[in-house]
Amino acid sequence: MAVQLSRRLRAVADMVTDGMRLVDVGCDHGYLPAALVLEGRIPSAIAMDVREGPLSRAKEHIRQYGLEDRIETRLSDGLKGLAPGEGDTLVIAGMGGILMGRILTDCPDTRDSFRELILEPQSDVPDFRRLLRSLGWDITAESMILEEGKYYPVMKAEKCPVSMQELYEPEEYVFGRHLLRQKDPVLRSYLDREERICGRILTSLANAGGAGADRRRHEIEEEKQLIRAARKRYESI
Repeated sequence: MAVQLSRRLRAVADMVTDGMRLVDVGCDHGYLPAALVLEGRIPSAIAMDVREGPLSRAKEHIRQYGLEDRIETRLSDGLKGLAPGEGDTLVIAGMGGILMGRILTDCPDTRDSFRELILEPQSDVPDFRRLLRSLGWDITAESMILEEGKYYPVMKAEKCPVSMQELYEPEEYVFGRHLLRQKDPVLRSYLDREERICGRILTSLANAGGAGADRRRHEIEEEKQLIRAARKRYESI
């Protein structure tokens, strides 16, 4: 019995290295670890969530697929219910970047015991990329998914001391170094959309006065400059 994953979760699954023991934080219905076990991609998994409701649904789905001996469920606030060394791949997907950052910083020993992180932040993405790198994890692969009108960045990170990381340009934090380098077509669509949004906002502010409108115009102009820098890199690399 196969598990049908959404396009977003399939992109997350595709980032996982075969043969790794998976830990899925915020597992929701447990579809991701179930799919990877059934596909023979991973030997085992721990599915964790901070809420009883999602964890109960995950348990039920794991039972339906006959995977109780391969996938353990745990009620846990982030990584607090996990000991260092219990997993190889950490997946955190479908949360805001601030919450994901808190999860990663709360339990540094457990975080740094993983071999890879697969992450899908849904907000505050530039700041999340900065935090991740500051914690000694460098982004080694990225993809972007468009699903039901929403854009989702997915990234893989591996341990790398800050002193050994290459410097990032501002647009790489915002739009993703690897997405720009590989000329990701979904990123191109995202850049087009963001540029249109900036244009509409500037048009609406054209006749507005006051310090607040001036600040907003300045912010949008800065965003446009980053979009132009990203587009230039995209088209020249």
